[in-house]
Amino acid sequence: MKIEIWSDIACPWCYIGKRRFEDALDGFAHKDDVDVQWRSFQLDPSLPDHFDGTETEYLSQMKGMPAAQVRQMFDHVTQQAAGVGLNYDFDSIVVANSFTAHRFLHFAKTHGLMSEAKERLLSGHFEKGRDIGDVDYLAEVGREIGLDPDEVRRILATDEFSDDVRADISEARSLGANGVPFFVIDRKYGLSGAQPAEVFSQALETAWDEGQKLTVLAGTPQSAGKDAAEDFADGAVCGPDGCN
Repeated sequence: MKIEIWSDIACPWCYIGKRRFEDALDGFAHKDDVDVQWRSFQLDPSLPDHFDGTETEYLSQMKGMPAAQVRQMFDHVTQQAAGVGLNYDFDSIVVANSFTAHRFLHFAKTHGLMSEAKERLLSGHFEKGRDIGDVDYLAEVGREIGLDPDEVRRILATDEFSDDVRADISEARSLGANGVPFFVIDRKYGLSGAQPAEVFSQALETAWDEGQKLTVLAGTPQSAGKDAAEDFADGAVCGPDGCN
């Protein structure tokens, strides 16, 4: 079973949704048969490379949200994050465009390390006040997960993997995703948002059970009264009581 997860590093609900999904997956009997693939998305592509101010100031100044409303929203999200073991610190967040970090994730993917890179970037952004737009920081994360930091810097000095990031975003749009996190199971089931772990558990069970059923696309049991040529054309079959 393949599960694709579209998310943005700068999305607080994406990290919470990641933890809730992982909790559900840990309790899933067939978890070893699940292939999880991370896909890129940007909530705010217009964000400058770096914004000289806090997250509260950015949302207040650029999005027109009252500061008190922003703080209330942050308090709520921080409480939800704590519920899954995350320690959000919105006051220390470095506001930066996430496109370069997404390119880094695609590079990590070529080495089978995208999941490890994703976790570190989310934690760095929301819990440790690290700058996800800083190439030196991304190189540091690369070194921590086993990548060559010089190679990370070389890759990020070019536009390599930019098309991969844009393709992910375009595909999300084509699937009807206007926000993240967005979970797609076997291109058959979709879940939008940081759902409770029990919702993910139910979705995993449903998708698995449905995936084990065979849908017959052609052919029906044949009657003995038809001639052989017609039986062959319609897809003749043999059963416990003989062949039709």
